[in-house]
Amino acid sequence: MLNAILWGAIQGLTEFLPISSSGHLVLIPALLGRDGPDLATSAMLHLGTLVAVLVYFRKDLVEMARFDRAGRRMITIIVIGTIPAVILGLAFESRLDELTERPSAVAVMLVVTGLILLGTMLLRPGDRTTEELTPTDAGLIGLAQSFALIPGVSRSGMTISAGLARGMQRVEAARFAFLLGIPVIAGAGLLSVGRAVSDGSGITVATVVGMVVAAITGYWAIAFLLRVIAKAGLAPFGIYCVAFGAIALVAL
Repeated sequence: MLNAILWGAIQGLTEFLPISSSGHLVLIPALLGRDGPDLATSAMLHLGTLVAVLVYFRKDLVEMARFDRAGRRMITIIVIGTIPAVILGLAFESRLDELTERPSAVAVMLVVTGLILLGTMLLRPGDRTTEELTPTDAGLIGLAQSFALIPGVSRSGMTISAGLARGMQRVEAARFAFLLGIPVIAGAGLLSVGRAVSDGSGITVATVVGMVVAAITGYWAIAFLLRVIAKAGLAPFGIYCVAFGAIALVAL
């Protein structure tokens, strides 16, 4: 139960804060000298974060569900942005899974993530909104999202950074990053569930508690990020990623 609560809190916070959930779920167990979450727990944690983002952005989802002109356009943009991650994920799945067995490499990628986040400080503030994105913008931001398939690279960090590079407002870049992440998070959750079922792992009370913790902390993390990015951008998270990645690299 305590393990499920711990992994739920880590998953919920790091899935949406631009500090890499995959990186933390590899590095923290390695630093503590213990095993990470099992397949059943991992599956439920992904479902918990999916619940968090669906609830937080329920108004946007309702607007898209109306399937009017604006809704169809938003769905199209999200689909275009999701394609790169799907293609690259299927093509390199086995190689990417191997990286989770190399904590030092994950630590290096976390440092790289931090440097990219710090690099956004050099960008001029934009004024574009999510509704103004073009298919080209969506494709480029989606390509940036696909780099987060590498453990240690933050999905939200890459997509927000790419959005800022395309001239988006900070909060709007984060908003689109979360909406774009819904298909990816859902896909990862379903994939984890499928693996857990094939492995014979069962759902227990502890895994359900972990899912609830992931949902609650994930919802809070989204709200927290939107407040911080409006005032300070991604720099605080960049500093954290560089520091934690460097410390983990030395310790490991």
